[in-house]
Amino acid sequence: MAKQYAEPAAYEAKLEKVMARLGVESYNYDWSRFACWVEFRIKGQLYRFEHSVENANNHGQNIRYGSDVFAQVVLTLEDIARMTERGIYELQTWICGLKALPAASTLPECFAVLQFDALPTAEEIKERYRQLSKSSHPDSGGTAEMFKKLTDARDEALIYVNL
Repeated sequence: MAKQYAEPAAYEAKLEKVMARLGVESYNYDWSRFACWVEFRIKGQLYRFEHSVENANNHGQNIRYGSDVFAQVVLTLEDIARMTERGIYELQTWICGLKALPAASTLPECFAVLQFDALPTAEEIKERYRQLSKSSHPDSGGTAEMFKKLTDARDEALIYVNL
């Protein structure tokens, strides 16, 4: 079931208050049926937060409307304002810290073929292979090429996790 957010006007009013709390010099925003953005300047630096229904759903959120992702962005900015007010971080320090994080490592292609986005265990690889091979095998409507690609990916992934 999708989370129920208040009317967009409530979040527009909340955004105005949050921008004042953050000491924002100027800001702008927009939301459409499927996406939103909020951009603002603090101490001359431009920041832009974007969100979409697709992105929310890809992260396990059951969202249907752009106004709801707008609500999520405003609530996130409110959390950042609280962090700033508590003296935990200033927005600029927090953003700079994120820029300094090491780049996310990417998994080899074999894991994408097996539909993993995080490093699995050998048992998880074997189980996923069993599930996917049911539909990719030529006897089950797949093709020899699909099945070979899946099998090669399984073999490569098992070598990778057992190193």
